[in-house]
Amino acid sequence: MRKVKALPLSHNELFSGELGAKIPYHRMYDQEYCVPAITVFSKKEIELLENASKKVDKIFQKTLRFTQRYLPDPALVNQLGVHPALIANARMEVPYHGVSRQDWIIQPDGIKLIENNTDTPTGIPETAYLAGAIVERVGGMINPSEAMDEQIRKSFATLIQYYRQCGFTGQIVFSCYDWHEEDACNTTHLMNLARQAGYPAIFAPLDKLEVVPNVGLFYEGEQVDIWYRLYPLEYLVHDTDEDGFETGRAILDLIEQKKLAIINPVQSIITQSKGFMALIWSLYEKNDQLPSLWNTGAPFFTDEECETIANYLLPTYFEDTYFRENKVAWVSKAFFGREGKGTLLFDEQGAPSKVSWEHELDDEEALATRDYYSSQPRIYQKRIKQERMEIPTEEGQFNGYLLIGSFVIGGVFAGILPRVGGEVTGNLAYFIPAGIEENGGAI
Repeated sequence: MRKVKALPLSHNELFSGELGAKIPYHRMYDQEYCVPAITVFSKKEIELLENASKKVDKIFQKTLRFTQRYLPDPALVNQLGVHPALIANARMEVPYHGVSRQDWIIQPDGIKLIENNTDTPTGIPETAYLAGAIVERVGGMINPSEAMDEQIRKSFATLIQYYRQCGFTGQIVFSCYDWHEEDACNTTHLMNLARQAGYPAIFAPLDKLEVVPNVGLFYEGEQVDIWYRLYPLEYLVHDTDEDGFETGRAILDLIEQKKLAIINPVQSIITQSKGFMALIWSLYEKNDQLPSLWNTGAPFFTDEECETIANYLLPTYFEDTYFRENKVAWVSKAFFGREGKGTLLFDEQGAPSKVSWEHELDDEEALATRDYYSSQPRIYQKRIKQERMEIPTEEGQFNGYLLIGSFVIGGVFAGILPRVGGEVTGNLAYFIPAGIEENGGAI
């Protein structure tokens, strides 16, 4: 089992001062979130994750451009779940991105990617800041996320400069709901890095922004030119105000009219959709047929890219027929499922073994959440064994499953977000920062 190094401090002792002020959501949902311990990785494991993450990111970017240029609108709607009102903006090709996070599972014979988070990934302050502080307290270890802040600065500077060259020379605003502690910390962390990169930026709560149709997005009377929003696009498209005015659609119109630039760009809705993983697998399985199907004159994926897909991605389809016919266990996920909500696990016989809705505030909200995720189209992905991991918590030893988030920022591997939870990783998973030890790790 993977090695864990615990600090000689309780949770309260560790977070009583500066760390608690900088990461105030170290407790969430009335329980410990950040554990005063280190998830130990070997140098070999981190190198494997880094290499695989970069290779897979290139596959994503190539398939994204193919999707934007060649897939018809009905395919974007039906195969990827992209709302029709998002399509025009999703087809706008932005050569740079902000922040993305891939989620990986380590197995004895290698690693497999299960999801890609490209629209509104979080876990940034605990990876970029807290991990280093805890690794330093343990001593004798290397922090694999040490360069994350610097890579974010570079990535945001590149994207903002691109937008500047496109004519967006005005105010830069970072937004989320300010009452949401975790979102606010993630948003302000990124904002401060943009400032350090030389770009003045301010924070504006989502509910304080004003939309003037066909004119612009405003905060306190000043027009916003570049807007970072920690708010999912699949929510934004449905937003209305108390009078029924479609604020979300009006914002999307501004983007299409080139009166507003956003981070992450709207194209991220394509790669955020879990249907995108099924699309990649479909293209991979049909790779030899693609020259005739698309008149390209050559297979879409190169031999090296096919090897990357075979090594690191899982069979993923738009229906469960393959798994039922071949008696293979699988996972069913909503296209825009978040924090594991609505994920179903099936065994080799096709019997469901778990559905995750995680933490809900009340019965009414729980019902609304179930309806929301149950109504979405779904993908079906091969189910694999997850690495078990035992960690020390305030409630005693917890035996759970390790999921590894790998931040890829500007095409560069930047940091590791290890979380330990149930078979479906959700809101109640624990964060245990990563550290490198020469003899650590599981493979």
